[in-house]
Amino acid sequence: MKKLFTFVILFAVTTLFAQDISGPWYGQLVFPGGKLRITININKTENGYTATMDSPDQGAKNIPIQAIGFENNLLAFGIPQGGISYKGTLENDVIKGTFSQGGNDLPLDLSRNPAVAEKPKRPQEPVKPYPYYEEEITFKNEKAGITLAGTLTLPKKEGNYPAVILITGSGAQNRDEELLGHKPFLILSDYLTKKGIAVLRYDDRGTGASTGSFTKGTTNDFATDVQAAFDYLKTRKEINKKKIGLMGHSEGGTIAPIVANANADVAYIVLLAGTAIPGDEILMLQNYLIGKANGMPEEELNKLGAINKKVYTAVKEAPDAATAKKRATEVFTNELKPLLLSKGVPQDQLGPYVDNQAAEVSSPWFSNFIKYDPYPALEKVKCPILALNGEKDLQVPPTANLDAIKRAAAKSGNKKVTTKQLPGLNHLFQTSTTGSPQEYAEIEETFAPAALTEISTWILQQVK
Repeated sequence: MKKLFTFVILFAVTTLFAQDISGPWYGQLVFPGGKLRITININKTENGYTATMDSPDQGAKNIPIQAIGFENNLLAFGIPQGGISYKGTLENDVIKGTFSQGGNDLPLDLSRNPAVAEKPKRPQEPVKPYPYYEEEITFKNEKAGITLAGTLTLPKKEGNYPAVILITGSGAQNRDEELLGHKPFLILSDYLTKKGIAVLRYDDRGTGASTGSFTKGTTNDFATDVQAAFDYLKTRKEINKKKIGLMGHSEGGTIAPIVANANADVAYIVLLAGTAIPGDEILMLQNYLIGKANGMPEEELNKLGAINKKVYTAVKEAPDAATAKKRATEVFTNELKPLLLSKGVPQDQLGPYVDNQAAEVSSPWFSNFIKYDPYPALEKVKCPILALNGEKDLQVPPTANLDAIKRAAAKSGNKKVTTKQLPGLNHLFQTSTTGSPQEYAEIEETFAPAALTEISTWILQQVK
């Protein structure tokens, strides 16, 4: 639930004349909530130019550019799958232009000078050497046939400690759950280890040093990775096998109850903005609240909400992925296209944009997410549960989710359930003004101290 800005690059071929623009061109997109460096590498050929694109901040290199146009000092390219276009004019070795996506325009100047990444201020990030033992580890998920890589921290190298496994939110995340310069799992790991709790955090499958394919996985697949991490900890002599718990953020909070239901040895679970209502309902609320926070008119919010509901219903009721994509395409074509046209999105961008959106909502993960209802799994959890939400969380609305968790606990008879809404905190548990994702990168705080205290105090009570 943290997917904020995605690029898909596909260029159409045109002829190039005039000044030679071969070589690298550097720029930086500045958008609400962050910055993104890009590099366009242009090579001259007999027929014009070929090019590739790098996105250093996303770790992407040599993305093939299939078409690019330069004539009369005007550079133009399009990215059909992402609904993206760019036009810029070469003036004194600088291409001054505009990057457009989905009707939104951002200034983007390209020059021969590399854009320097500004390291954001993150005052909570710990600095080595750490006052505890840290070990790089790997473990296997035999069921999936993959190897996961992570970091195990222990209060001291020798001893026998309670432990917690950290489970990331949606999207491919590394072991620190890194996002927009923040490393919340590094902060959590450092804090809890200093409190006497061993912590295992790992790169998601297909991410960092872990093998496997992330894009083909679903929430249930990721649950098997967590179980593999649990099995690994039980092999370590430094870990108290009766005091191993799970802590999941966002989608990770959906995964933790799945694992706890299948494994009676799980000592406790902590849900950090964990979802407790069906995925399609979460997304409907999320889209509305974020749009409203960003100033979208109520009439437009309602129109988009109605379109999204039809799309989610079409995907949920489809018997297979191909049918889901076809039905989603029909809804987007009939209802989203006219809305985007009215907002000034060029006609030639709409077809590829609709195709890209339909492919995403019918993908294995997305389709599974909107169909999945976490409530039945929560009803079956017998171990202690701590559920925390930020008061200003717009991605997993606190009232709806915490109320659902309370109802599940009441129905199951689990008396060891604590729910709490933390004042002023957003989805990442930062102290925020509006809760909008646009603030995530701008806030220096990575994880509010009040939330760290709540978590550590509760865990230490469970592992006495």
